[in-house]
Amino acid sequence: MDISGSSAFYSGLNTIASGQSRVDQAAGKIASAATSQPSDAQSDRLQAVNRGQPTNSASNMVELAEGKFEVALGVKVAKAADEMLGTFIDTYA
Repeated sequence: MDISGSSAFYSGLNTIASGQSRVDQAAGKIASAATSQPSDAQSDRLQAVNRGQPTNSASNMVELAEGKFEVALGVKVAKAADEMLGTFIDTYA
């Protein structure tokens, strides 16, 4: 029980860390895009080049949402492992 319980707990913690990293990176990209707005002439050229391609802001928002869900799932896994260990200790102690 100890190995699988702690393994599940640490898996949850690793998932939380991975999700937080994803959120941090996406938020940084969103913030840097918001602070570096191109001039009107550059904007027209960029729109002409990027037609038909998804915008970076949309993909960054998707990354942000995925990171949020990843953190939430990691919390659920860690919490379930903690509760399982608590039940195990209560049962056999």
